[in-house]
Amino acid sequence: MGSHGIRDRVAIVGMGCTAFGEHWDKSADDLLVESATAASASAGIGLDGIDAFWLGTMGSGVSGLTLSKPLRLPYKPVTRLENMCATGSESLRNACYAVASGAYDCAMAIGVEKLKDSGFSGLAGSNAPSAGDDGKADTTAPANFSLLAPAYAQKYGVDPAELKDVLTRIAWKNHQNGARNPRAQFRKEVPKETIKKSPLVAGMLGIFDCSGVSDGSAAAIVVRAEEAHRYTDRPLYVKALSMVAGPADGLSGSSYDFTTFPEVVASARDAYQQAGITSPRTELALAEVHDCFTPTELVLMEDLGFSERGQGWKDVLSGSFDLGGDLPVNPDGGLKAFGHPIGASGLRMMFEAWLQLRGAAPEERRLRTVGEGRSLALTHNLGGGPGECVSFVSVVGTERSA
Repeated sequence: MGSHGIRDRVAIVGMGCTAFGEHWDKSADDLLVESATAASASAGIGLDGIDAFWLGTMGSGVSGLTLSKPLRLPYKPVTRLENMCATGSESLRNACYAVASGAYDCAMAIGVEKLKDSGFSGLAGSNAPSAGDDGKADTTAPANFSLLAPAYAQKYGVDPAELKDVLTRIAWKNHQNGARNPRAQFRKEVPKETIKKSPLVAGMLGIFDCSGVSDGSAAAIVVRAEEAHRYTDRPLYVKALSMVAGPADGLSGSSYDFTTFPEVVASARDAYQQAGITSPRTELALAEVHDCFTPTELVLMEDLGFSERGQGWKDVLSGSFDLGGDLPVNPDGGLKAFGHPIGASGLRMMFEAWLQLRGAAPEERRLRTVGEGRSLALTHNLGGGPGECVSFVSVVGTERSA
């Protein structure tokens, strides 16, 4: 039995997003107040007018008090949740379903993570590599995701040197996009040679193939679709929300080949069915995907149906996913330029869709695809790693079907 979805029953009417970066002078409380205040202002509704809150964070709080205290909420329901790197997206999914069910008229999804002064260099709460009880040796995230590159090269007959150029171009593209975004952590273009020759971290992955560690927060306010124009003349209607968890058996057998994320394939198929999308490459105006490492973005181009199997690397080299390409991918700079404060990343992706589809992005970042009339955007997160992960895919749009 598949999901039925809530297509066009819920709308996003306000969003806020902090700058992402090394916020040594700000606490998680400060970041939450900043994004929540901005979202409330954009929707023209005070916090007292929001019925319920869903807070996503992996390591910056353990209960609803993490949000209610800094916002001084007067006895409102606040749910704190976590779903690995898809935590921010999970908060949005829960808020949307709560409104769609009729339980609440207005809800806020908000995410935050404060990593830079936490002592962690990666995912909050990560354990040091060790041999587990199942006999599998734990690996670092870069080492785990680095396995995608040689597997892809071998399966599709891509020369490793040429694949290195592909990965370099992905990082180069995302840094180019981030250089145009005042909210990005890294706001400088990086030459391809610098990326290509950066010190190795794992396998063929260099420093510039890996997303950074940052602090940040983002928030969204959702209401029933029929009420959206009370708050804004340019709402985003939720077309699809799909979250799946895989059986986590990819590393325990011999069939998994490290060239796909089956969970992503499943969540994309479900999301497209909910939204009525048959050709994502030509129907979407933009996609924000989970580029935790450059080979991840490459594999995602095929798992999400943007490229045919074995052709994603060619589409990357041709510029198909550039800011002015057929389908801009990570036009805000992605995790590569923003870093990855776990609880906030999914909502940060939605904030880019909010700006672009509503024509509110700065002129130097506005997308040709939107100007030509495309009105749909996709966001994607995955949590975990190759062979064992969760995956989230959303589709939103500016037009509501009758």
